[in-house]
Amino acid sequence: MTETAPTAEEFWEDFYREREQIWTGNANKTLVREVSGLPAGTALDLGCGEGGDAIWLAKQGWQVTAVDISTTAMERGAQHAAAAGVQITWARHDLHADFPAGSFDLVSAQFLHSPVEQPDERATILRKAAAAVAPGGVLVIGGHASWPTWVTTPPHEHVSFPTIEQVLEQLALGPEWQVETAELVYSPSTSPDGVEGERADSVLRLRRG
Repeated sequence: MTETAPTAEEFWEDFYREREQIWTGNANKTLVREVSGLPAGTALDLGCGEGGDAIWLAKQGWQVTAVDISTTAMERGAQHAAAAGVQITWARHDLHADFPAGSFDLVSAQFLHSPVEQPDERATILRKAAAAVAPGGVLVIGGHASWPTWVTTPPHEHVSFPTIEQVLEQLALGPEWQVETAELVYSPSTSPDGVEGERADSVLRLRRG
């Protein structure tokens, strides 16, 4: 009997329930670098996980809407936010099928990679993310550019890491957009067995005119 593949919600609920805490709780360094110094306004954090980015943004004065498909992850995020003394709006969405309404001064999409994503799913979500940016606002996209150097056999063969050029092509932005950052960032990465290596990530900061 063929085993049915899990839905995206089932996959991510199982992922977060495996341990009491998955992520460090710290904001992604690329997001901090790209957003620090920007005037605070409204922010949409896509794939917020346990809330590290959303909480950091709220501490900087942003009015944050944090979105994820996993209720478990957002419940943890809400607990962390309460402990940090910040207010965040939490909203569950399957971004491929149900995108939050409204426009925002900042839309952040950090590491939206999924082993169970459908064809063109990430590109579709990122196009919706761009459409949600208010005039004068910015879209910040962080993504893995490759597996860490210590990975010899990728755990998910069908997960692809598009190049910066491919992401820009997928977005198909109009002439009102300006590319402010488009680069690869390299950082140390250690395997669960202690093998030292590095990982390449891509970062884009795009401003809507």
